[in-house]
Formats: sequence, C-alpha cells, structure tokens
Amino acid sequence: MKKYPVSVQLYSVREEAKSDFAGVLKKIAAMGYVGVEPAGLQGMAPKDFRILLDDLGMKVSSIHGSLPTPENANEIVDLAGILGYSMHIAGFGPDQMATEAGVLKAAEQFQRGAEVLKPHGIRFGFHNHWWEFDKKFGGKTPYEILLANAPDAFSELDTYWCAVGGDNPTKVVTTYGERMPVLHIKDGSLDRNDNMTAVGEGKMDWASVIGAADEATLEWLIVELDRCSTDMIEAVSKSVKYLTSAGFGISR
Repeated sequence: MKKYPVSVQLYSVREEAKSDFAGVLKKIAAMGYVGVEPAGLQGMAPKDFRILLDDLGMKVSSIHGSLPTPENANEIVDLAGILGYSMHIAGFGPDQMATEAGVLKAAEQFQRGAEVLKPHGIRFGFHNHWWEFDKKFGGKTPYEILLANAPDAFSELDTYWCAVGGDNPTKVVTTYGERMPVLHIKDGSLDRNDNMTAVGEGKMDWASVIGAADEATLEWLIVELDRCSTDMIEAVSKSVKYLTSAGFGISR
C-alpha cells in the first residue's frame, strides 16, 4: 500500500490556537506532521504564517475558505501565492442539501468556483458532512449529484462523515478516487452526536478506506477532529502516530 504525507486541519486545534497559535504550530511540527490545512489564520498575517511554517519544515497542504467567485478570486489567488498551496476547499451546510434544487444550485456554484480558479493554477474542491449522504433524490445522494454536476471540482471526502451519513466510505473512495486528491481522516463511534477519538481508536476501517484510494491521485491524508472527549493536542498527536505506524502515512 502506498503511503501518503499527513496534514492536519487546524480547525481541530482552534481552541488551543486562540491563545498561542505559534505555539500550537510548533507542537504540531514536533508531532511529525508534514502539512497543515488552515481554516483561518487566527489573526496572523499570511506572510508571517508562511515564514513560521517554513521555519518549522511544514507545508500548507490545502486550505478551507470562501466559495470562489469572480469578486473574491484575486484575494484567494494572492493568499495561495503567499502560502504556497494549490487546493482551495469550501462547502455548504445542511440547508443547501435538504432539497434536490438546493443540491443542484450548490453544484452550479461549485463548478463556477472551479472555473474561476482554474486559470490561476488553483484547484477547487468541496468538503462534505453527513448531510450529503443521508438522503437520496432520484436514487442519487447529494454527494453523487454534486460530483456529476460540478465536473471540474474535486472531492475532499470526509470519510468519517460519509460513514455517519449511512454510506460506505470504502465504496465511495473506490468509485470516485480519481476525484480525491485529499482525504479527511477522523475516527469515532459513528454516532454523529458523539465526540470523536484519536484516529485508530474508533470504528473506521482504515486499511479498507485508505487502501481503496487512487494512488496516482491521492496526495494527502488530513486529520480533522471536530471535537474530542480527550485532550485535543494529545488526540492529534496520537492520530499522526497511528497513521504512520500502521503504514498509511508519512511523517517528517
């Protein structure tokens, strides 16, 4: 099985980062993470953030931000140039996934977002939760409709939320692996109301899920723990250790 570099979605450590963002980044680097996926910079200037990451030997794997439009495209492109990433990711909440019309409108916006960024060498993708998988319209989940109607957008499949929504993440990765340059990796009981665990301590079958990836397409495994019953820093550390020791991930 191919191994992939491991990044962490910084939303995971949002509470700890409020008081000492630089200190948290230093801890993440010491854990061995190759990259980070920001969702905001906690007020740090982008240039300073890049300098700190360079000093720590980490990269920006990708970023979560606003849905790209002609109005904000220059801002996104400028930030990508400073931070050195080429994958910009956004998503929608449950209301947009509640009706087929809402899903189709979201797909149209995703496709437009991809088209806006493509000339600048930036790929656009969308991140899912469970609400893209817990219903069907015309026999298709919202996730399937989004991919079919936004052909230029990639999928940052959140494998855990896929399972929580009632689908089989191994099947989804097998089917759509060529659209997945990044995977979100989280673990837990598969009850959406429960807190998550460190990766490797829950019910996810990582050998099956990661083993189904398209090796020519997948670039990063990205740990994200939305919330955790244990200490978040410890859980983030355990997660990268598990992924590397189990033979799935590459650390620094």
